[in-house]
Amino acid sequence: MKKCNQCGKCCTKYANDGLSATASEIKLWEIFKPDIAKYVDDGNIWISPDTGKQLERCPWLRQVPNQDKYSCDIYYDRPDDCKFYPVTIDQMQNDACEMLEIQDLANPKQAQITLNMIMIDSRPPYNLK
Repeated sequence: MKKCNQCGKCCTKYANDGLSATASEIKLWEIFKPDIAKYVDDGNIWISPDTGKQLERCPWLRQVPNQDKYSCDIYYDRPDDCKFYPVTIDQMQNDACEMLEIQDLANPKQAQITLNMIMIDSRPPYNLK
């Protein structure tokens, strides 16, 4: 499995109403990060503060100038949905994640173990069946 190359596929795929934030995350944003909280409406995230409509793209996703890479302006304050991604090899396949290699697809159980190790600081391991 390759290292993340910041292709942004995960962010662009799930930004349009595909993410959520916990009540505690939202409360922390309201107290400490009002610039983030202004994009929350009735528990839904990435809502335009101007129109009240769901944004089609995360307001915190930035393309790195002159590169096919993306960065997150709220990386350390992003929702758990973002921190936990990716969870499964199947999810990565569905999203055309560029971290996957041929050997990962040939042995998805081992790839899941590797992914769990990569994500150990971000989320609990996904239990293999």
